[in-house]
Amino acid sequence: MAYDEQLANRIRGAFGTRQDVTERRMFGGLTFLVHGRMCCGIVGNDLMVRIPGDEFEAVLRRRHVRPMDFTGKPLKGFVYVSPPGFRTPAALLAWLAYGERVAEAKAVKPAPRGPRASTRAPGGAALRTRSTRG
Repeated sequence: MAYDEQLANRIRGAFGTRQDVTERRMFGGLTFLVHGRMCCGIVGNDLMVRIPGDEFEAVLRRRHVRPMDFTGKPLKGFVYVSPPGFRTPAALLAWLAYGERVAEAKAVKPAPRGPRASTRAPGGAALRTRSTRG
């Protein structure tokens, strides 16, 4: 499936010279990643946007928006926006801001934890543990 190259150029222009934004062909279209996490994309003429979980239901009620159902089953956290919904530069920037927030939040990794004790013996056999209850 082809994607709207004019929309791709508008998105590239909106991201400007950011070094943390990359492009990848995916879902039969083009996706934009921020810090290596999916932010938005283009499938056909539609804008695909990642939406914060706590805002998802409200966003779905907006005009020109429908759930992303690429596989026939809605993909939680993603929506399609039809062209009238991102016609103006301000509207496109607002949609991209949703995706950027999610991608940046997902890119922040929790602090590493210390080493965990293995519950497996060499060779993969489960270790027996002894109860310390009296």
